[in-house]
Amino acid sequence: MAGRVLAMVIRAVGRYGCAMLDLQSRPKCSECPIRHRAVCARCDEDELLMLEQIKTYKSFKAGDQVLWRGDGLTYVASVVAGVASLGKTMEDGRTQMVGLLLPSDFIGRPGRETIDFDVVAVTDVTLCCFHRKPFEALIETTPHIAQRLMEMALDELDAARDWMLLLGRKTAREKIATFIEMLVRRQQLTIADAMDQELVLPLTRHEISNYLGLTLETVSRQLGAMKKERIVQFVDRRRFRVTDLKALHVASGDDCP
Repeated sequence: MAGRVLAMVIRAVGRYGCAMLDLQSRPKCSECPIRHRAVCARCDEDELLMLEQIKTYKSFKAGDQVLWRGDGLTYVASVVAGVASLGKTMEDGRTQMVGLLLPSDFIGRPGRETIDFDVVAVTDVTLCCFHRKPFEALIETTPHIAQRLMEMALDELDAARDWMLLLGRKTAREKIATFIEMLVRRQQLTIADAMDQELVLPLTRHEISNYLGLTLETVSRQLGAMKKERIVQFVDRRRFRVTDLKALHVASGDDCP
């Protein structure tokens, strides 16, 4: 069965012009740093082999435009490394950042022909890309991929609801603390590691203000206050450590661990 599906996917790759690279020139899925969190998290060895036949890697420098809103969606992708932003630009030129894409997050929607958001590399970004048509063919015959996509979509829905709460009800201090706590949580660190490991703010203070709906002055003031209270310790303007996770959680305004 796996052989027939693989043959079908390879034919789809040929039809849609997605160049196949030598498998030895690309990292194996089993060695991928996001292997157990990405769209392939539930795949067995045969399914990983099929994905390896149709994947390719793309790299972008910080500030590069990955996709423009309305672009034809020729490929979907998982973020392997780095951070990208999702945003929309209105007719009068105003822009609004509406989300961040961190390692293991998925870009694009199977079944759609265009992208709904601008995607910009905030840091240097590496993507594991799958040409959309062959990937859609694979979804139809690989329940594990379809199931994982559904799980990730539901996680995004939960995150969107949390974001509605943050923007609509949380104070400036709670917004900043929630943002920092999200960075820690997405790193999947233990409590000990989170308090010992040096983390990096992926956004400038201006970008954080855009993302959280605050002014630049408010962001700087709240980060300064958390530094004085020894909740966080900054090495420089971007690198920091969380020195009191419990106090950070209390500052976020959330009532559960």
